[in-house]
Amino acid sequence: MRRRTLSSILYLEKIRSAPDEVRKIYTALEERPLERTCIRRTQCCRFQLTGEIPYITRGEALLAATALRATGRKQLPVRSDHACPFLSDSTNSCLIYSDRPFACRTHYCDAAGGRRPRKEILDLIHRLEDLDASLNGRGPISLPTAMPEALSIVRSS
Repeated sequence: MRRRTLSSILYLEKIRSAPDEVRKIYTALEERPLERTCIRRTQCCRFQLTGEIPYITRGEALLAATALRATGRKQLPVRSDHACPFLSDSTNSCLIYSDRPFACRTHYCDAAGGRRPRKEILDLIHRLEDLDASLNGRGPISLPTAMPEALSIVRSS
């Protein structure tokens, strides 16, 4: 039987608690007074249309992986159209909407109220970055790049 060191046990606990920590940051964002009304057009989910791909931290990727697994899926859906892998073909909606990444909550969509001013959310960005560092993350990386590793970590933790 493999013995776990104290540091590996503590790291595993950080991995397991990361989704809740990210949710706290998302809740703090939602409590900000800037009005947002996402009408779920999903144009922002179609990366080839916008030319923008969300970058996410390790904590966000772990939350997204946990949310995806809660839908019964064990792997990231493959999209031939280069749209967000969380965009469902059958429903045209986000598979993890309530746990969608920070970038998806603060994005550039004019229909949802436009991009949030960075100065109004910088403290929350720093909290995500601090969590990322505590999880041995590499800083924000593209969503499609971050997700396979996050799914593997969630599967094994």
